[in-house]
Amino acid sequence: MSLQPAIFYFLAAFILVSTGLAITRRNLVHVVVFLIFSFLGSAMLFFLLGAPFLAALEVIIYAGAIMILFLFVIMMLRVDLAEKTGLSLRRWLPSIVIGFPFLALSALAVFREPGSAEILKSATVGPGGFGRFVFERYWLAVEIISILLLLALLAAVLVGRGGNQKASPTESEAGEES
Repeated sequence: MSLQPAIFYFLAAFILVSTGLAITRRNLVHVVVFLIFSFLGSAMLFFLLGAPFLAALEVIIYAGAIMILFLFVIMMLRVDLAEKTGLSLRRWLPSIVIGFPFLALSALAVFREPGSAEILKSATVGPGGFGRFVFERYWLAVEIISILLLLALLAAVLVGRGGNQKASPTESEAGEES
């Protein structure tokens, strides 16, 4: 008997609980911490399912870079959710109306007759195969995304510098004043 199904269901429950806690917390730092737990659980699930490269990407990009960036932004902006809105039905009704059909469809997909689904062959793809696939087939999309990321980086640098500040006088202007 394999231990893999038990680990799978434990990780699935861990991801659900940590994501649920992230949704229901009021303190934004706690939200980020629970999302990091959720991403780490997803990475462990990827590793368990035979995708170590995706697991590494999940940890490095999502749990590492993006969540730490969110944490810095929260601390820098000193965001505080001091307002207590309570659990009014008016606030939760849209979430319930939209979420219930998705929950029903997910339950239908999970609990349908297993004989009707095809069993797929397991395949492990490493970084080399992934890179070959992406850069041979989707090279134009990769180039467009890289240009967009470069523009976003330049915009972040300009915003970080404070674009409204006057430039310091050059040496020639300083010489004319004296």
